[in-house]
Amino acid sequence: MAGGCVLVIGEPAEGAVAPVTLEVLGAGRALAQQLGVPVEVAVLGQEVDGQAAELIERGADRVHLLVDPRLAPYQADAWVPVLADLVRETGAQIVLLSHTQTGREFGPRLAFRLGTGIVTDCAEFQLDARGRLRAIKPVYGGNAVAEYTIAGDGVQVASLRPKLLDPAPPVPGHQGEVVRPPVRLDDQQIRTRAGERVRAAMAGPDLENAQRVVAGGRGVGGPENWRLIEEFADAIGAAVGASRAAVDAGWVPGPLQIGLTGAKISPQLYVAVGISGAVQHMAGCQGARTVVAINRDPEANIFKHAHIGVVGNVKEVLPALTRKCRELTGR
Repeated sequence: MAGGCVLVIGEPAEGAVAPVTLEVLGAGRALAQQLGVPVEVAVLGQEVDGQAAELIERGADRVHLLVDPRLAPYQADAWVPVLADLVRETGAQIVLLSHTQTGREFGPRLAFRLGTGIVTDCAEFQLDARGRLRAIKPVYGGNAVAEYTIAGDGVQVASLRPKLLDPAPPVPGHQGEVVRPPVRLDDQQIRTRAGERVRAAMAGPDLENAQRVVAGGRGVGGPENWRLIEEFADAIGAAVGASRAAVDAGWVPGPLQIGLTGAKISPQLYVAVGISGAVQHMAGCQGARTVVAINRDPEANIFKHAHIGVVGNVKEVLPALTRKCRELTGR
């Protein structure tokens, strides 16, 4: 397939490049190399110049800095027409983005604007014999895998599930181009406005980027026992997460939920406390390197996924682990 490019849409970020953008760039770079075309990245916002150098260092052949105060903070009404223009101008044959909250909003709208389809929440990308994108994604709560292609010969749009692929590694000596296309945007197209941004105050490391995570589920027993989770997490320097059952019960706030409809994590260590291991929950932590399960039910599904399993009462096991870890770490 001659001409064109693989275009990566950067995730809205303050200052540095968002980690999920680097994950998508890695996938896009591999596809571009197979197609023999450049991989390009679109960065939208107001203060985005500082992102270009890292993106080029990580393999981007061209970085499009689309700078306009109306593009920050993110608003789908503003992003979609600007991105549609860029896709047409670059002749991109594949457009990739991250399946985040923002990607889930603007991705389908962008595909509709381009008159094409979109495959969302993908785990892997391949190319068929014609050089067309083959998007692979888990379905039915992770119980099966499906392969999708987009009909026709037009542009193909797909989103990548966060935390499944490693970020694009640096490419020593790689050179790229930085361009600043004009932003053509009619104010009448922006039908929504950002009122106020409120950042929730969360203690401990950021859940989605933490290298250690301790999460609790229904088996913790109730909100009065949640301190056991927090104390153990503090003892090992981990972020705190939860299953949907704990969130639905009102024990913890929604942002702590891990799973298919919650946060996607890929820590070096994941400790699941009183969590049954339903497929919807495991879909959010399948990138974890080492899984430790603590559950009093020896038949719990979580033990099928765990590298280390402890069968016992959470109220007995967790305090003992906390004491020992504090003894070893001095925390």
